[in-house]
Amino acid sequence: MKLIYRIALRLSLLLLPLMAVWAVIFYFTMVREINDEADDALENYSEVLILRILGGERLPDASDGSNNSWSVTEVSEEYAAGHPAISYHDTEVYIPEKRETEPARVLVTIFPDRDGKWRELRVAMPTFEKEDLQATVLRWVVILYLLLLATAVGTTLWVFRKSMQPLYALLDWLDGYKPGGRAAPVPNSSDISEFRRLSEAAQQAVDRFENMLEQQKQFIGNASHELQTPLAVLQGRLEYMVDNAGLSEEMLAEASRMQSTLSRIIRLNRTLLLLAKIENGQFPERRDMDIVALIREQEEMYAEIYAAKNIRCDVRLPESFMLRINESLASVLVSNLLKNAWVHSPEGGSIGISLEGRTLDISNDGGSPLDAGRIFDRFYKSGDREGSTGLGLALVRAAADCSGISVSYDFSGGRHHFRAEF
Repeated sequence: MKLIYRIALRLSLLLLPLMAVWAVIFYFTMVREINDEADDALENYSEVLILRILGGERLPDASDGSNNSWSVTEVSEEYAAGHPAISYHDTEVYIPEKRETEPARVLVTIFPDRDGKWRELRVAMPTFEKEDLQATVLRWVVILYLLLLATAVGTTLWVFRKSMQPLYALLDWLDGYKPGGRAAPVPNSSDISEFRRLSEAAQQAVDRFENMLEQQKQFIGNASHELQTPLAVLQGRLEYMVDNAGLSEEMLAEASRMQSTLSRIIRLNRTLLLLAKIENGQFPERRDMDIVALIREQEEMYAEIYAAKNIRCDVRLPESFMLRINESLASVLVSNLLKNAWVHSPEGGSIGISLEGRTLDISNDGGSPLDAGRIFDRFYKSGDREGSTGLGLALVRAAADCSGISVSYDFSGGRHHFRAEF
């Protein structure tokens, strides 16, 4: 989930309990205010009635047109002593005119009259329906929550996007960054100090990485180049010793193993030197060439080299396919893919070569899938085949990346498939 959406989600979840707490506080505050107003009115009306009772004046009729209702009853002294002189409570009162009960606020006052008798005065005033008020408060709280949520989330998203533009620019730059390429400088146009520090740190990290990568390439290239001459001299002397030293059969067998090991080292050195040259961009020249002609030429060569394995080759290629590419890199790409198919196919197996659209598919028989995540890594070997350097498919990946070609591997139908998307 994107950071901006996670912030919006958390903001909405945070607003929910806050609005719930606010609604409860608002409801009880409103009820208290309404009750205070009702209590004041009840007190005033009750005082008028008590004064008339104490003064022996005529009391108003119960149906005098006001919303209040009252009743006076005589109580015992024990009752008066056991109850508070003034008390308020909510109850339901019957309205004869409406023939129904309604909620009311009641004031109960116990006082002695002028004859010393205790009287209980009950004054009731119709009040609000709590259920209706709760429903109304809930409805408006939900509406308010949705409005606040839409406003808060919308404002937050807008402010967040505006504020995070430098970070998005840096992420876009990192997505397009390719090690060893000519990358543009890290964007650092923000006036926010944290983003400036982040961009500067990213630029410093990239510079250090590029410097180390360049040193590594130079070391591999220089080491491989410097090893060529002594390896060639060593191979020549070993061949001279085999031909002229009159060695015994045991020593000749040992010398043959030494030659085989030395040949592998020479191939490894040449491959590493070629990899270094590719990664250093020493193959910039490109021209239009027919990939189909190159594939057919390489296919005929490997079919002849590995004729003893009796491998069937199914070739489905168009008449031609022109591609603008460096000739050496194209040869490295096609040659290593085809060689890999012939080398790893069992005797009597089959190889498929097809070019449909812009996809070259080279497949061969196989028993189990390989590690697709490591198959193009340097020195990765899928088996213990003697003489393998483990650099063939690494060369394919390097040549493809340098040429803007996508290479991939998958296993389906009991066959290994290596594909190149031109």
